[in-house]
Amino acid sequence: MTTLSSPAASTPDGQRWAWLPRQGTWKYHLLLLSLGVFVLGPLGGVTASYMNFSLGFFVGGQVLAGLLGSVVTLGYGAEGKHGANFIQTSAASVAGLSAMGVLIQAMVWMGMPQPPVWQLMLYMLCIGMLGAGVGMLYTPILVDKLQLPYPSGFAVANILRALTDPVLLRRSVAKLGSGIGAGLLGGIAAAKLPFMAAIELSTSTLGAGLLVGARIGIPALVAGLTGWALIPYFISIGWLHEGDPARKIMFLIALGTIMGAAIIDLSLIFWQAWQRLTGRTPAPAQSQEAWKRVDTRRVFSWVAFWAVAVVCTGHFVLGQPVGYLVFAVLLVFLFAMVNGISQGISDSNPISSAFVVSVVMMAALGLKDPTIGLMAGTVLLVSVSVAGDMQQDRSTGARLGTSRTLQFRYQVAGIVVGAIVAVGFAKLFMAAYPVLLLDQTVMKAGEQPAEWSAAMTYKFVGVLRSLTDDKPYQRTAIWVGVGIGFAVELARKLLKRNAGYQRFVASGKGGFATDFVLDSVLLPSPYAWSFGGFVNLNTSAWFAIGGVISSAVNSLPKAKPQPGDAVVPEDMSNTSLIGGGLIAGDALAALGLGIVGLLGTVLAGG
Repeated sequence: MTTLSSPAASTPDGQRWAWLPRQGTWKYHLLLLSLGVFVLGPLGGVTASYMNFSLGFFVGGQVLAGLLGSVVTLGYGAEGKHGANFIQTSAASVAGLSAMGVLIQAMVWMGMPQPPVWQLMLYMLCIGMLGAGVGMLYTPILVDKLQLPYPSGFAVANILRALTDPVLLRRSVAKLGSGIGAGLLGGIAAAKLPFMAAIELSTSTLGAGLLVGARIGIPALVAGLTGWALIPYFISIGWLHEGDPARKIMFLIALGTIMGAAIIDLSLIFWQAWQRLTGRTPAPAQSQEAWKRVDTRRVFSWVAFWAVAVVCTGHFVLGQPVGYLVFAVLLVFLFAMVNGISQGISDSNPISSAFVVSVVMMAALGLKDPTIGLMAGTVLLVSVSVAGDMQQDRSTGARLGTSRTLQFRYQVAGIVVGAIVAVGFAKLFMAAYPVLLLDQTVMKAGEQPAEWSAAMTYKFVGVLRSLTDDKPYQRTAIWVGVGIGFAVELARKLLKRNAGYQRFVASGKGGFATDFVLDSVLLPSPYAWSFGGFVNLNTSAWFAIGGVISSAVNSLPKAKPQPGDAVVPEDMSNTSLIGGGLIAGDALAALGLGIVGLLGTVLAGG
């Protein structure tokens, strides 16, 4: 394990501000941790809580914390990118857990007795630690092996490199700054202007599309259009009711497609591992990069310990049945992979979908008690959220060469604080906004509070109440998705590995165009396609627009570098800088709206 004074974290030449503690010392890490968990983390936590209570989704804290943290680490020169990465890692953990306060809101809506605060904090702490371990366990597969882009992680890496390196800053400041400005204005406009809200403008989604390109962006739109076209059919077979959005059933199919495709990819990975274990193929040379080294045995021990801790806390402290708790823990290993792939492809971690599907699966085992469903579903919601953050943070670290072991420690520190403030923020918001205590699932359309839709809580309560009315078609929809994802990914693998097809694609424009249409429309990646099932049609359209713009711009002839030009990393293209700026600007807008909204109500109440 890397120590705090390891060479990977030692102070390099070029530190600009002598008053800053030297890199690698305990004072250095104390400074970064304090900023991450006590300043930027709570700021992001306010934002995440506000967004989840008002909208039902939240912007991850990585981009915001990376942007603000790099201001502090600027004094360390180009190597300050690692310190800023540590800050955003811990801050994002605090912010991500802060958004989980909607679970307490669900308890209030359903009239459940709330456990003592310390019990909830302890339970969320154990679940968060499990999620961190599983996320680290899957990093070699999702980040190193599959090399998923993780758009927000990509954006953070570009921001940190640009803001801590004067050479890169001069080359990228205009593009990054314009993206941030546009994202900030767009985020505010979407919240305040009815027209922008009607078209569901999302500058962060547009930015994510710019980062991933058309071959990932267009399939999401194809899925959205497919769901829209199938609404009459879904109504005719009873899967939807008149007026329901397509995603009410499409999200189950979308999750299934990821699971089906993952069966193919994970089978190949396990087969390759088996071949190496049996000596049939030579094992690849071990990486000598110090930043990537992790003690795997410790990671497995960590996961095992916290898995047991979750079950013990849930049973002995909260009084929940062991069987459903164990089942929930086992599902974590499935959905951390499935949701990690989704987030890596589209920047969307469908945590609420994981909660819903876990409850649906427990209902198939005979679960009827909503309280048990909520407590067991919490294991999925919190752990999958934390695991996704872990993998996204490691994708940033992979681009920067940041020590994974140190990042893990920073995330753990953030989880400790996040488990505490999550309950605190929930109590604060529900005290400041009494309307949040009202059960919206029993309200008529005209009674719904305009500014507090709490869509995630609404979804949780809806599926928990359905435990007394089992809906087998929901499980059928998941299996339909698994079949589609498996078949499509298998066909893609066979076709893409065919030597004749590879020659055709490389033969010229005709082959390239055919491959593009196949990738984007006819046989798209199930991972990319699934995003359109989780969101509304307009959102998938913004994602596709960004992807098309990015691919079109990047296909234009590039100017040849001139002698003396600074060397810029290949993944810091113009579109990636603007896209990262849009994501950062949208996060800043969310932060501002969250703080202003909370302060306004508190002051008015006072």
